[in-house]
Amino acid sequence: MNQLDQTVLSLSQQEKENLKELALASIRRAFEPSTELPEPSSEKLKRPFGVFITLRLEGSLRGCIGDIAADRPLWESVQEMAEHAAFKDPRFPPLTSEELGALDIEISVLSSLEECPEPGKIVPGRDGLAVQRGMHSGLLLPQVAREHGWDRETYLKEICLKAGLPPDCWRSRKATLYWFQAEVF
Repeated sequence: MNQLDQTVLSLSQQEKENLKELALASIRRAFEPSTELPEPSSEKLKRPFGVFITLRLEGSLRGCIGDIAADRPLWESVQEMAEHAAFKDPRFPPLTSEELGALDIEISVLSSLEECPEPGKIVPGRDGLAVQRGMHSGLLLPQVAREHGWDRETYLKEICLKAGLPPDCWRSRKATLYWFQAEVF
């Protein structure tokens, strides 16, 4: 664990399955309005946490949207972010009913974002990053660095580029670099 003062939610296998069922049912409901949403399997799922939903088809990204603000129950955020990832990610056309059966859903429950005091302590694959400078901001989930095999320098460069900023923006006092961790399943 790094020096973050983290509260990473430790979910049971049943709770993870419950959230995945909710995400899939939330998407399915767009095609089948009578689809019932499952109930939360524990009180833990009613606690406020940020979350990202990543959708893949045959290993390729098909949508990824999240909410970093931990200002509402995880249960509600998963439902809404699943719908947004499927139908409102501006990089992709809305999901079709034909794609639903082959959809792979990944959920990332986020710890709080904290300002990163020392970029040299960032561990790609463990720590997620966000950067903000003026109206520009970007976020990369911890697993993105691992999937691409990025070292720390590349990871820092990529978060700046994701925000539409110069690749070394993280060195600037005008930019704020944040880090966080996630429970990914």
